[in-house]
Amino acid sequence: MDRVYAPWRSKYFSMEKGSGCLFCEIQKREDKDVMILKRGEHWFVILNSFPYTSGHVMVVANRHFEKLSEITEEEGRELITLLKECEKAIDEVYKPDGINVGVNRGSSAGAGIVGHIHFHIVPRWQGDTNFMTSVAETRVVSEALEDSYSKLLPYFE
Repeated sequence: MDRVYAPWRSKYFSMEKGSGCLFCEIQKREDKDVMILKRGEHWFVILNSFPYTSGHVMVVANRHFEKLSEITEEEGRELITLLKECEKAIDEVYKPDGINVGVNRGSSAGAGIVGHIHFHIVPRWQGDTNFMTSVAETRVVSEALEDSYSKLLPYFE
């Protein structure tokens, strides 16, 4: 049997699981320590710590809620503005062939953080889903998170 060595993933499985919400707790930390790219009035933009591809960011609500139907008009306007900023930054830095934007509500829908709404913005390239993803259930991310953060940060300052 072949093995794929991805030691960085062990951090995900060994993380201490607190009793509170990860996204609520992250907001109390320093931006650089948790890779927050921008803080808005209602949302913040953060680099995904366990990305599908390089440049995978998330727009996360400041307040704790789960459903799209709970987004106020003011929050909706800021959300769209931040999604546009993310798209522009990713286009400039990574020049992807496409971008996925999505939200997973509930664990059965794939949400890793349940109960706190967040949107994924994932750059995509032709052929980026290959045998590693489909056979080994492993993604190859070719850039360190710190490098992604340094490249994207200027677009949010």
